[in-house]
Amino acid sequence: MTSKRRRNDDAPDSDILPGAGAEPADALVQPEEGESSPFVRLNKFLASQGVASRRKCDELIIAGRVFIDGKVARELGVRVDPATQTIEVDGQVFKLRGARLHYYLLNKPKGVVCTNEERETRPRAVDLITDPRKGRIFTVGRLDEESEGLILITNDGDFAQRVMHPRYGVEKTYEVEVVGHIEDEALTKVREGVHLAEGRTAGARVLVKDRRTASSRLSVSIREGMNREIRRAFARVGHKVLHLRRVRIGPITDRGLKPGRWRELMSGEVRALIDGGENYERPRRRPTDKAPRKMRAHSGKPGITRRHAQVEHLVREREQRAAFGPAGKRGGPVGQRTGKIWHKAAPGSKKGGAGAPRGGPPKRSGPRRQPRRDA
Repeated sequence: MTSKRRRNDDAPDSDILPGAGAEPADALVQPEEGESSPFVRLNKFLASQGVASRRKCDELIIAGRVFIDGKVARELGVRVDPATQTIEVDGQVFKLRGARLHYYLLNKPKGVVCTNEERETRPRAVDLITDPRKGRIFTVGRLDEESEGLILITNDGDFAQRVMHPRYGVEKTYEVEVVGHIEDEALTKVREGVHLAEGRTAGARVLVKDRRTASSRLSVSIREGMNREIRRAFARVGHKVLHLRRVRIGPITDRGLKPGRWRELMSGEVRALIDGGENYERPRRRPTDKAPRKMRAHSGKPGITRRHAQVEHLVREREQRAAFGPAGKRGGPVGQRTGKIWHKAAPGSKKGGAGAPRGGPPKRSGPRRQPRRDA
């Protein structure tokens, strides 16, 4: 039995992963922070805990939302010891955990959003992962609600950084259908790069599959990912995107994975993505070898059903709190009734103002008080 190597998590962008062959990637154990130095960059630690990307974590630090041992941390690049120091973000404490690293591949259907926001009422991509061992996970990059296809989900911040950052050049391939018969001139502009609000795109590799009068089908590959880059690039050249599906991330394809289903990544696939998505070959099987473990796909429907139940429960609790209005005998704020729900009155607003039901505020029961008359 081969021994597993551990990677130095404090080394920048370390690409050493234990495990080989077709072992499940969740067998990779997160290394201990104290192997070489107990200190790690604050943004890197927060990203590894699934708070956000490193850049977004820097924004949280600058905004004063991160605390170390009860003191606000506004300095970028500060190093912390998660084993001995208390790190908080918006009141939530994050501690160093020796949990296993998990890597999932999801074929996202339409109508599912890529966010970890708990108040989101639409189905989330992380909800489709029904693995009870998943813990706190997040999507690697995003696909908008109307797009579908492959997306990676993990709890490894370093892995997400390497796959998302254009410096490492992990190529992503999409099947795109656009309105109208697209001309070669428009294709040349997209291939060379177009100007968007964030700047000029790095260009794309575009192959034409079919061109008709009503629509054209293309295969588009990019190595960087601005927000809705493909949709905005083709809209820039006058062709609206009708359908967009991601079919490949580096060497990984959607073969055998139907929409709404997910599977675990193999350790070889994880290693290939960290290396930039190149030169990945499936392990060859010799006649004397055991049968390789099949990549089992799981349905995400139970997760969607569970999420719908959670959302309904949250909405019901919110409506109940709003229906009762003020906080009982404590003398809560005056509420206004709109339909069947009581809402807190806006500062400076009057009862019966904008948003109040027709006819003004509810009338008081009992005999009306007679107006005072002067003698």
